Amino acid sequence: MTALRVVVADDEPMALRVLAEAVEAEPGLRLVARCRDGREALEAILEERPDLAFLDIRMPELDGLEIIDALRPEDRPRVVFVTAHDEHALEAFQRHALAYLLKPFDDEDFRRAVAHVRTLVRPGIDERRLRRLIGEVMQERAAPRHLVVRSGRKTRLVPVESVDWIEAEGNYARLHCGTSNHLVSEPLGTLVERLAPAGFARIHRSAAVNLDRVREFHTDDHRDYTVVLEGGEELRLSRTFRDEVERRLGDRI
Repeated sequence: MTALRVVVADDEPMALRVLAEAVEAEPGLRLVARCRDGREALEAILEERPDLAFLDIRMPELDGLEIIDALRPEDRPRVVFVTAHDEHALEAFQRHALAYLLKPFDDEDFRRAVAHVRTLVRPGIDERRLRRLIGEVMQERAAPRHLVVRSGRKTRLVPVESVDWIEAEGNYARLHCGTSNHLVSEPLGTLVERLAPAGFARIHRSAAVNLDRVREFHTDDHRDYTVVLEGGEELRLSRTFRDEVERRLGDRI
C-alpha cells in the first residue's frame, strides 16, 4: 500500500512535535512537512500536494478552517482537524462526519482518526459542508481576517481591513488596496457574502466597497448615484443597492 503523504501544522511547538512523531511512527504515513503556523501550512499544501493534513484549529494568521477554505476543492487534501476541548466544535465535527483529534490525544485516538480519514474521498469536504462548519465552529469570528492571494508558487495574505473596494472580473475578483491590487480566485458575490460581517457591501453588480472607506455619496442631475471613497475613488452606486448602503452607513455620512 502506498504511504499517504502528510503535512502537520500546529503553532504550539510541543503539540507540533507530538503530531510529527505520531505520523512518523504510524505505518502507511510519510511526513512531508511540519508547519508552525497557518501560512506555512497553506504554502506546504500547495507545494507538496499531500494526501492528508493534520491542522490545528487555532493558529496565527490562518487557522485550520481558513486554510481549507482558502484552497480550491481540487487542491484540498483529506484533513484531520486538531483541537483542544471545545464541545461546540466537537459537535459540529461529529455532525458533519469529519475527522478530528482532541488534544491531548493518545496512540489509539490517533489511529482511530487515521482509520476514519482513509475512508474519505479527496477532497474530503464539499463547499456546503465546509461553509456550514465554518459558520458553526467559528461563530465568534464572523468574517475572515485575511484573504489569500496566489500568484504562481507565491502566497500572499491580504488583511481584510486593508481592502478599499472589490471589482468583479468574471469568476475572479480584484482587491483594490490603496495603490496596490490583487486578483483572487473567487466570484464577487461569494466574496462579498463572506465579507459582509466585516463591513463590505455590494454597490453594483460588478463592485463592492469597504463601508469604512466611504466618505460620501451623491447624485447628479440625472439621478445617477456615486460613492466617493477616502482615497478619492468615485464608484457608481446602483439604485438597486442604494437603500441597503444607506441603511448600513446610518449616520456616518
